[in-house]
Amino acid sequence: MADRFAIITGASTGIGFELATLAAKDGYDILVVADEPLIHDAARDFQQFGTSVQAIQADLATIEGVNTVLAATNGRRVDVLCANAGRGLGHGFLDQKVEDWRHVVETNITGTIYLLQRALPDMVARNDGKILVVGSVAGYIPGAFQAVYNGTKAFIDSFTEALRNELKEADGVTISTLMPGPVDTEFFARGDLLDTQVGSDPNKRSAEDVASDGWKAMMRGKPSVFSGWTTKIQGVLANVVPGSVLAERHRKMAEPGSDKQ
Repeated sequence: MADRFAIITGASTGIGFELATLAAKDGYDILVVADEPLIHDAARDFQQFGTSVQAIQADLATIEGVNTVLAATNGRRVDVLCANAGRGLGHGFLDQKVEDWRHVVETNITGTIYLLQRALPDMVARNDGKILVVGSVAGYIPGAFQAVYNGTKAFIDSFTEALRNELKEADGVTISTLMPGPVDTEFFARGDLLDTQVGSDPNKRSAEDVASDGWKAMMRGKPSVFSGWTTKIQGVLANVVPGSVLAERHRKMAEPGSDKQ
C-alpha cells in the first residue's frame, strides 16, 4: 500500500480516466468512481502501475452515492481528490425532460459540492491536501442550447473561487479549478450533442492533454487553469464581450443540426 491516496470521480472514461492514470503513475493508491459498470474495467487498466486500485459504482448525483464513496475509504487519509464527475445535456431547455436536467444539476453541482464539504474538513484540520475540480470555460458563456449545463459550470467556477478565499488561511490545502473547452470524450454522445457543430468538431482537445494540464496545476497549487490557448482566449473574451453576443455564438455551435451548417 502506498503512503498516498487519491479519489477520482467520473473515472471510467475521458478526463477522469486520464486523471486516475496520472495518479496511479505518480504512486498514489486510488479509489475510482463512476455511475456505470465500466469503472471496473477501467480499474483493471490502472492496476498495471502497481498501486492499490479500488473501484466503486455509485451515483454521484445523490447524497447516498457520495456517502458510499466516502465510506469506501475506511477512514483513510485522502491526499488528493479529483472531482471530475459531470453530465452534459443538449437541445433547447423547453425540450428537455425534468428528470434529465435535474440529473445534470444534481451531478454537476449538488454531488460535487457535497463531496467537497465532506472531504475538506480533514484536509483543513491537518493543513494538507489537494483538490482538483473540473469546471469549464462553458461557465463563462451563456450556453444557448446547453443552458442548464453551462449554468452548472458557471456555479462551479464561481463556487471554487469563493471557496479558495474562505480557506486561504489553510496554507497546505489547495483547490484548483480545471476549465477545459471541448474535449474528445463520450460527453457529446451522452449529452445528445453529436448533431451539433461543437459535437462533431474533429479538433477537440484530447482528454489526456486536458487531464495533464489539470494534474500539473493541482500539483503546483495553482488556483485555476484553462486547458489550451484557444480556451484561455475564450475565457478572456467572455469578460469583455456582451452576454447576448456570446449566447448567439454558442447557439451556432450547439443548436441541433448546426453540424450541417
